[in-house]
Amino acid sequence: MTPKEMLAKLVSFNTESQRSNLDLIHFCRDYLASLGVESRLAPSPDGQKANLYATIGPRRDGGIVLSGHTDVVPVAGQDWTSDPWTLTERDGKLYGRGACDMKGFDALALALVPEMLAAPLERPIHIALSYDEEVGCLGARVMIASMQQEGLKPSAVIVGEPSMMKVVTGHKGGLRMRTAIRGHAVHSSRIDVGVSAVMVAGELIHWHNTTMAENKARTPAGNGFEPPYSTLHVGVVQGGTAVNIAAEHCTFAHEVRCIPGELQEAYAERYRAKLAEVEAGMKAVAPETGIALEITSSTPAMGPETDGAAEALCRRLTGDNGRHVVAYGTEGGLFQGAGWSTVVCGPGDIAQAHQPDEFIAVEQLEAGERFVRGLIADLSR
Repeated sequence: MTPKEMLAKLVSFNTESQRSNLDLIHFCRDYLASLGVESRLAPSPDGQKANLYATIGPRRDGGIVLSGHTDVVPVAGQDWTSDPWTLTERDGKLYGRGACDMKGFDALALALVPEMLAAPLERPIHIALSYDEEVGCLGARVMIASMQQEGLKPSAVIVGEPSMMKVVTGHKGGLRMRTAIRGHAVHSSRIDVGVSAVMVAGELIHWHNTTMAENKARTPAGNGFEPPYSTLHVGVVQGGTAVNIAAEHCTFAHEVRCIPGELQEAYAERYRAKLAEVEAGMKAVAPETGIALEITSSTPAMGPETDGAAEALCRRLTGDNGRHVVAYGTEGGLFQGAGWSTVVCGPGDIAQAHQPDEFIAVEQLEAGERFVRGLIADLSR
């Protein structure tokens, strides 16, 4: 099966994050089994999803992990020219949900397994496919723990997120939260004896703006990130029933994207301190009011390594000696946190990710194919 044929097969599985990915995972398991490769599944706690990882080559330390995720973002509300679940080629571009982010890299790793098997590999290649990357890198945590329990000790991890085959050595981390406010409803003419949950939310949202402004003022440029400071953002707000009623309930979803070196936990603690201050004022008016905070996901940043094995390998294979960091998050920080040297390097342009008519250029898929073949040669006697 060629990489393009494999990509068409993977795209045909609707693996939006709210759905199960088991059909795709079972296809990959059966495909690998047909080639004589045993794979291991690391299921989600509810059993509705699973990671898959497999080893090709000798069972020894120092292998290379090719890491990709299998879930994709939803297509609902997007205007697609063609069926998002049918890979469609037009003008040198391959259209389909996940074609770029990141089933293209998954397809390369799987399609080239026969060449890996035929090569005299001195060190193994591990293929690692995860679930729920798009909603907080949930699956990778389960998979990494399973790989560690099995005793795998790779020398490098290549996370194949779309980077135009550039070697990305750093990305921001992500902390996602949900704040729920319970106010005290009164007629708006007597707001002095009520607590508007919406207005409290406004004060907390303003905290995000002021904190980000402080970050911007104190963070020097030159770290390569755009923007070069940690950002805070509120994406969804829900609350209130009428303009003349002090809102009893309001919730909002928000996030922090940290540059490497800044602790996400520190932002959470600062925010909790702000919540305690605001909540005290609410309860002084109406004791039944309150604020609840939920951390919905926390994904660590990935920082540049000193003499990193993954970086050296990928620079050797691509010829790229530029310095590249990105604002989006990946599973790279989790692999790096496990003690494994990690970079991001994969085909496609991140600008196409999550978009209607998502595509990967054929030339990018071909560049990725040359990269994986180069890796096979590099690991062979």
